[in-house]
Amino acid sequence: MALMPKRVKFRKQQKGRRQGISLAASTLNFGECGLKALESFWITDKQIEAARVAIMRKTGRAGKLWIRIFPDKPITKKPAETRMGKGKGAPESWVANVRKGRIIFEMEGLPLDMARTAMRLCAHKLPIKTKFIMRGGMQ
Repeated sequence: MALMPKRVKFRKQQKGRRQGISLAASTLNFGECGLKALESFWITDKQIEAARVAIMRKTGRAGKLWIRIFPDKPITKKPAETRMGKGKGAPESWVANVRKGRIIFEMEGLPLDMARTAMRLCAHKLPIKTKFIMRGGMQ
């Protein structure tokens, strides 16, 4: 099942801008270690789910995982071979607008080496550069 909002006020959104740094969720609030975004990008619901599955497979469901991003932005697409005009396309998928410095995942209750490996596998599923961080500033 794909991540998406239960309901939204408007079906379609404007594109917006991705630059800048994250003002919210830039520090660890729940777990002992996490994965931090080093660049801004749109992360789709499928990419978030693939990263979550990679973590769960590696950890064997041990420990606790927090997903700090949610895909609440609809992306529209027009059908192939359609002429210009005739309005905006239909909503196709959902993305999370992740800015530089945002914590994407947090974990606790695992040995450090296992958590680091799980986060590395998770990072391979995401389209951005990320960094493994720990509480207390140790890497």
